[in-house]
Amino acid sequence: MLHLRLIVPPGRTEAVVGLIGSTVGTTHLAVLPGAALDPRGDLVMCDVAREAGDQLLHGLRELRIDRDGSIAVENIDLSLSERADAAEEEAPGEPADAVIWEQLAEATHEESTLTITYAAFMIVATMIAACGVVLDNAILIVGAMAVGPEFGPLAGVCTGVVQRRPRLAWRSLTALLIGFGAAIAATTVFSLVMDALGLFEASMLEDPRPNTAFIWNPDPLSLVVAVLAGVVGMLSLTSAKSGALVGVAISVTTVPAGANAAVALSYGDFAQMWGSMEQLLLNLGGIMVAGTLTLYGWKLLWSTQRGRWRRPAPPASRS
Repeated sequence: MLHLRLIVPPGRTEAVVGLIGSTVGTTHLAVLPGAALDPRGDLVMCDVAREAGDQLLHGLRELRIDRDGSIAVENIDLSLSERADAAEEEAPGEPADAVIWEQLAEATHEESTLTITYAAFMIVATMIAACGVVLDNAILIVGAMAVGPEFGPLAGVCTGVVQRRPRLAWRSLTALLIGFGAAIAATTVFSLVMDALGLFEASMLEDPRPNTAFIWNPDPLSLVVAVLAGVVGMLSLTSAKSGALVGVAISVTTVPAGANAAVALSYGDFAQMWGSMEQLLLNLGGIMVAGTLTLYGWKLLWSTQRGRWRRPAPPASRS
């Protein structure tokens, strides 16, 4: 269930209450006239089944409540109410399958903004991966994949394309490119320092590395894994099952490929560097294409359900 807290201009309260009342899966409606001071208006609260949340939010935005008032949405972790149970039964579909597009856009906006923290995570993750590829240590590779924050911008690109929000898509793509560029540059310097300290050697890069050789040898299976990761990543976001993101991070070679490219560049091994860059671009492209198509599929699926989100109007009384 979702809890909505609305600040509504007084002249539109009746329309908002009517919209809530006509939307299936809503309950616990409360109206406090004149309770809001900034902006001034009526305070309207209700609970709505997650399956019907996106449709209700769409209707509220058509009433311009987001412009002239306020719309706040919270997840309800526990609701002990028979009315809430009945509302969830009334709403078609399952909560885990519901997509709240505004919530998705907000989440990807936060995760795809180029910040110092994001850049620091990218750089440190790539440095950890550099140690992993040089030592042929799968544990370090997995750790770097889990630490890397690159899935946020990838999801932002997909969401921006599907929602036709070019600013979100462009900001996410910028964060992705600058993040990887900064991480590869910093890791190249890191590799040179480690070499100067005697901790890295060129022979370590050239020796057989059975655990990490796939990182600079892209093949059709790399694309298959990237596509599957993109699908799972989008499903995890739209269904609010964020735990699956860890699995996505482990499944693809993005940060490790950037790390191997940086180490190879520091030693002038351009064959490995270009192979790593191909692997990196293959995975990034596969995730973005698969994620975008997955979101388009969800959008098409839920658009066919629009007529089911309204309660039938009561029959007209006969005089």
